[in-house]
Amino acid sequence: MYLIGLTGGIASGKSTVARRLVEHGAIHLDADQLARRVVEPGTTCLEEIVAAFGEEVRKPDGTLDRQRLGDLVFHDDDARARLNAIVHPAVRELSAKLIAKAEAEDPQAVVVYDVPLLVEAQVDHPFDLVVVTSAPKRAQVKRLVEERGLDPIQAEARVDAQVSDEERRAVADVVIDTGGTIAHTMSQADALWVDIDRARRAKHA
Repeated sequence: MYLIGLTGGIASGKSTVARRLVEHGAIHLDADQLARRVVEPGTTCLEEIVAAFGEEVRKPDGTLDRQRLGDLVFHDDDARARLNAIVHPAVRELSAKLIAKAEAEDPQAVVVYDVPLLVEAQVDHPFDLVVVTSAPKRAQVKRLVEERGLDPIQAEARVDAQVSDEERRAVADVVIDTGGTIAHTMSQADALWVDIDRARRAKHA
């Protein structure tokens, strides 16, 4: 198996790169989706969150009220740290199981694990390669406004709340510049796949 950690700031083109690698044959795991799975009704994780933050973070239908929880932790570093201490280990455990399953089904598999908080959560799976998507702040803000409907002040706050591009680049083996056209991003992803395929073959030779 060949395991790639994919990370980058909000609206920095991670999903575009992930989609392109999947088109080439990679298996895609999305940490955000896994984070939703570990807090579904009936999970230990959800019960721990309710115990830590109160019954008001649970909707009447039993699901997590993500909006309310987000409001509680967004400007409170301690609260966010408490939440992360509950969610991150559960996501790590689930992702490790899914990575192991992919390898058992196909020892030659290329798995792209898309982890927005790879740096912040200190995700330390044994990655063969860490890929960082990088776009200028103005491009990220513009995308959040145009594609996700945020107002510019909200959008800027979201970008500023994350670790810096420099910190992400520090852990990168490969940086994909997503500040230009989609075609430019795609061509970099295609070139990356050629390198991945070569490295995978060498690893299994």
